[in-house]
Amino acid sequence: MFLVIRDFFKSLLLLEMLKGMGLTMKYMFSPKITVLYPMEKTPMSPRFRGLHALRRYENGEERCIACKLCEAVCPAMAITIESEQRDDGSRRTTRYDIDLTKCIFCGFCEESCPVDSIVETHIHEYHGEKRGDLYFTKEMLLAVGDRYEKEIADNRLADAAFR
Repeated sequence: MFLVIRDFFKSLLLLEMLKGMGLTMKYMFSPKITVLYPMEKTPMSPRFRGLHALRRYENGEERCIACKLCEAVCPAMAITIESEQRDDGSRRTTRYDIDLTKCIFCGFCEESCPVDSIVETHIHEYHGEKRGDLYFTKEMLLAVGDRYEKEIADNRLADAAFR
């Protein structure tokens, strides 16, 4: 019976509302921690997974050997690979597409690649105005890899001890 009376007076006096207003007032006058995003950036984890890139060897040849492990392991089925055999007997991709609207950035493709061909960079500032803008082809992925190769190699080296 006592609990019923206590709950009645709590609701009558609006104690929850007063507690909420007190919390609001507490934070209203405390220093703000807002980051002015384009000018200031928050620290990023070394294992952040952003935009995909295809890497090349030092001699300029693409690393991908068309093993299709990344396509098989992708839970979102965002990767499409087609390959053909070259004259020297090695396989290379003729088509390597990633649909970033499907991708869940899990990193399985990167982990399954035996030659470190597909990687997820630290680039998070990209966008598409249409759905087709987020459909990356082999040439686009190689261009991203060529542009950020030094950063990618440095990040892979720093993370090598944890893999």
